[in-house]
Amino acid sequence: MEKTRSIQSKPPYKIDLVRRIDLTTLQLFIAICDEGNLTRASQREAIAPSAVSKRMHDLEETLQVALFERHSNGMTLTPAGESLLHHARVTLLNIAKIAVDMAEHARGVRGHVRMLANLSSIVEFLPDDLPGFFRSHELVRLDLQERSSAEVVRGLEEGVADIGICSADVATRGLERYSYGRDRLVIVVRSDHPLSGTTKVSFADTLDYDHVGLFATSSIYLRSQYTAQQLGKSIKLRVHVPGFDAVCRMVQAGMGIGLIPNRAFAVLSHGMNLSAVELSDEWADRELVLVARDPVGLSATSRLMLDHLRHSRSTHYKAL
Repeated sequence: MEKTRSIQSKPPYKIDLVRRIDLTTLQLFIAICDEGNLTRASQREAIAPSAVSKRMHDLEETLQVALFERHSNGMTLTPAGESLLHHARVTLLNIAKIAVDMAEHARGVRGHVRMLANLSSIVEFLPDDLPGFFRSHELVRLDLQERSSAEVVRGLEEGVADIGICSADVATRGLERYSYGRDRLVIVVRSDHPLSGTTKVSFADTLDYDHVGLFATSSIYLRSQYTAQQLGKSIKLRVHVPGFDAVCRMVQAGMGIGLIPNRAFAVLSHGMNLSAVELSDEWADRELVLVARDPVGLSATSRLMLDHLRHSRSTHYKAL
């Protein structure tokens, strides 16, 4: 039988959490959420179960809400607990960022930028754009992590990064967005494939052949899946791979045909005896956008990076 601990009702007032919640308690709360069990959480954090239980009791009293539903075989979160879990993770992440920033300043670094970017931008645009920035700002450090476009948006909303680059097809919700670059999707084929030598092909006509697909959460794969469904067909997928280089290698090995951006093909296909056939579909012409949660509230260093990348966009559009 589910049990939710009863919290004594108190008159509403503003809770002073700064003095009443410590980081260890938040870490223990997250451990219980991860493990689903107080005993396993206490073992993971090397703290006595009774001490963990006391901290959770005090936490619920402080917040005046029940955070867990207690079962005979474990604990699950209440809606209030789900909300606290999000804030606890962000809080501890920010503490980790403080440690990183201070360590970098101790080594003489003069700024730190955190960026999430999709695979296309990392392969096609950032290698050309970043060197110019670092020539002018040698002591800045960049933490660049690859994410799918949807995960870029989610990461910025959760405070994981300051700046992001993603597909314009993805809903960016309340984030500020700026045009960054354009590319066009092409079908990669071996020189002996029936489509080799073709100037242009519709995506519908590629569905008769085996495909090498990108990872399942990539915007390119999701868009191709959606298009196939609209056509009442399915993609003959032989294998999922994590990147554009892997797509080219699998196509070279005869595993099927692949769908990647034209700029990525130009960079990665040298010496592989592959051809790129342009897609005739309108959706093959793609836009990438820069996103930021609060441009005004960015650090000075992150603002410099954002402005630099925004100014780089004119080069991308002219070169297409």
